[in-house]
Amino acid sequence: MKRISSLVFLVCFSISVIAQHPLFIPDTLSGTVFNLTVHKDSVQFKPGTITQTLGINNSKYLGPTLIMHKGDSVSLTVNNQLGDTTTMHWHGFHVAPKNDGGPHSMIMNGMSWNPRFVVRNDAATYWYHPHMMMKTAEQAIKGDVGLIIVRDNAEAALNLPRNYGVDDFPIIVQSVELDTTNQFMPKGMVDSVVLVNGTDTPYVNMPAQIVRLRLLNASGERTFNFGFTANKAFKIIGNDDGLLQAPVTVTSIRVSPGERYEVLLDLTGMNGQAIYLMSYASQLPMGVQGGPTMPMPPSSPPMNSPLNGIDFNILQINVVAQTSSPVTSVPTTLIPDTPLTESMANTIRTINMTADSMMVMDGPFYFNHNLFDMGRIDYRIPLNNIEIWTLLDSTMVAHPFHIHDVYFYILDRNGNPPAPEERGRKDVLLIEPNETVRFITQFKDFADTTTPYMYHCHILMHEDDGMMGQFVIGGTNTSVSSPTLSDKDILLYPNPATNILNIKLQVPGNAAIKIYDAIGRLVYSSSFDKEEAINTTNWRNGFYSLSIISDGTIIHKNFIVR
Repeated sequence: MKRISSLVFLVCFSISVIAQHPLFIPDTLSGTVFNLTVHKDSVQFKPGTITQTLGINNSKYLGPTLIMHKGDSVSLTVNNQLGDTTTMHWHGFHVAPKNDGGPHSMIMNGMSWNPRFVVRNDAATYWYHPHMMMKTAEQAIKGDVGLIIVRDNAEAALNLPRNYGVDDFPIIVQSVELDTTNQFMPKGMVDSVVLVNGTDTPYVNMPAQIVRLRLLNASGERTFNFGFTANKAFKIIGNDDGLLQAPVTVTSIRVSPGERYEVLLDLTGMNGQAIYLMSYASQLPMGVQGGPTMPMPPSSPPMNSPLNGIDFNILQINVVAQTSSPVTSVPTTLIPDTPLTESMANTIRTINMTADSMMVMDGPFYFNHNLFDMGRIDYRIPLNNIEIWTLLDSTMVAHPFHIHDVYFYILDRNGNPPAPEERGRKDVLLIEPNETVRFITQFKDFADTTTPYMYHCHILMHEDDGMMGQFVIGGTNTSVSSPTLSDKDILLYPNPATNILNIKLQVPGNAAIKIYDAIGRLVYSSSFDKEEAINTTNWRNGFYSLSIISDGTIIHKNFIVR
């Protein structure tokens, strides 16, 4: 089946015609001392009112790329001139919790924060962004974001492009919604503006040789299915936390918010031609934000972005002459890696992603029926513990799950091995509706029983609304108590119902009932302590969703009225 229909071609063509802005390549800072000043600024993205932004150092939008070397002791100073409280998180970095930059490490306006640590990460593409509770989306989408490139001896020994901005390109992709006055809408889901390195409708010159693209999806919610014109094949050489063992040849790669992939694109012999970095979003399934638009219940915020479910251009690549020292071949092997195996695990944990009902598509969403509480530690994990985490998505939308401090290896998706490009070291993974994903990881090096690390959904509005938990390392292995109410504790009969629906709670306690029809309208709500008989005589025939809430636990059941 053709990926690009005539309609999609017209969309792509119209975008490419106006791609007239040279791609901004962020400055670099290297060495062991890094000073970052975050400040308010503004950029003329669109005609009319200027857009209010956040910049770092001399940039009006986004920050410099930090280049670090594994083994170096580094000192970073973050000077906050935003007029608001913020934090700065080093996404993907293996550092002590006091240096991690989570929501507990607040930087007051006019103050500075000075974390110091040894770079323990392998060569890869990481990034930094704010992590202020309830304000992450606002601050990150406005531009308080930058890349980090870590280099090491093993990567340096490979014949790879690494001339920054010449054959090795930072590609920070963001999909944003602007209001009628051209201001960012942090929780807007009708995003229609795609920025690359903060550039609207961009183009870039790349030499006719093998080039390296460091892809980061820094969007608030959109997943991209990156590829190139005419399904041109490319090589994936690395993902979130390091290089793969060998390159993987693909024609597209799905990248959810927070994920990074390093790819090699062979432009040899294409001098004078132009191709496009694209998103083949028509291939994304419903439920993944960026795929086909889902029908929304009445009164819900719109999610009908014109980019949903279509293929569109992101970056125009003009191929120019080779450099004086081009890379013209791809290594057949990269970095040896020995993943953790299931037999090594000491502990198994399960996180269920839920909502108030199956009809909820804009949140709030929960981990194990709990919203984030800065005063609650969800897990206490012994130092050096090897654990398997099982993630279940019981909602209607996909969630990119991110964990701080550690990388992990994906064991399986619904019992099937992960794709080759997902078999390296990851710190973000996308879980689709009704999907179960397991990963294995080890919590090593840093013990601190009071300062927590985070795990959360990397859809920023979900995170800000409370889809986040926290853990500490060291001490006794504990977790928040499992809910006492389970599916088997609720009897629902008859199903299908005609005149009466009976609900019986088989454990002691008070509960609340909410029932939604097939389009998400609330049709019934009450409280009860043991049994409830609901008259359904005048209800429309069809499917209904029942939510029972008891002591913070939410159980969902479906039934039919006829």
